[in-house]
Amino acid sequence: MKTLQFREAIQEAMSEEMRRDETIYLMGEEVAEYNGAYKASKGMLEEFGAKRVIDTPIAEMGFSGIAVGSAMNGNRPIVEYMTFNFSLVAIDQIINNAAKMRQMSGGQFNIPIVFRGPTASAGQLAATHSQSFESWYANCPGLKVVVPSNPADAKGLLKSAIRDNDPVIFMESEQMYGDKGEVPEGEYLIPIGVADIKRKGTDVTIVSFGKIIKEAYNAAETLAEEGIECEIIDLRTVRPLDYEAIFESVKKTNRLVILEEAWPFGNVSTEITYQVQNQIFDYLDAPIVKINTADTPAPYSPNLLAEWLPNSEDVIKAVKKVLYRK
Repeated sequence: MKTLQFREAIQEAMSEEMRRDETIYLMGEEVAEYNGAYKASKGMLEEFGAKRVIDTPIAEMGFSGIAVGSAMNGNRPIVEYMTFNFSLVAIDQIINNAAKMRQMSGGQFNIPIVFRGPTASAGQLAATHSQSFESWYANCPGLKVVVPSNPADAKGLLKSAIRDNDPVIFMESEQMYGDKGEVPEGEYLIPIGVADIKRKGTDVTIVSFGKIIKEAYNAAETLAEEGIECEIIDLRTVRPLDYEAIFESVKKTNRLVILEEAWPFGNVSTEITYQVQNQIFDYLDAPIVKINTADTPAPYSPNLLAEWLPNSEDVIKAVKKVLYRK
């Protein structure tokens, strides 16, 4: 094992795959000369040259469309958005072209693209730069949606995403690029669609993904001091979603809390809640509790932002609620 920052794990995954396959290239704003807005492509221009690490204009619709056409002609683009908030400019290309082309062409065209970049809030960036679009893209058939929470998962999942013949939305976090973690030496892949049990427990299942899962870890440590053992599942992928991993855990703990950094209406936690009550209702000993952001645009004020975002105290309260404890 070696220790890498999250950004370094992303860079290693892209570089290793680009060395392996010359049809892979990276394009986006500031990915080349500036080494990436978050330094996730550091050194790649020097190694691969300007034909494979391409700085683009501030024109997400344009370069996303170029990527779709390029993929239809045998290439495997990686498109970096400086933030997924900017992907809204390109959402027509992502939804109406990348996601649907294989079906609309009767299987004549695969679209092997990775659209990657940071998602969700990143401090005081205000309402238009602090949004979570995981459930938006997961709602569209034809797209896979991956949201890793640590460097090891990021590297293994990104390599799998790059090799996938379907378009993959790969969502990171500005607040995680500096996170350090152990990463296996040598070649390894993590399959898309497989959740991971990050902490074993018997009293309650907590399901989460992305950077907000850190609040679940903090809550679990505090609750353990009171004799409450939480099982934490990191989804890693929200489309396809590993329902079986959730079901097996809930069958053991009989209680479920879902933590997601997203608005409360119609999100990933809503889907999980429905599937659990529909498939394994008899195993539940308490109603499911889901924890989301407040139902407002993200505030700029640090005090309001702290209230808007879910935190470990919210998780502790939810766990005690499903355990009928005060």
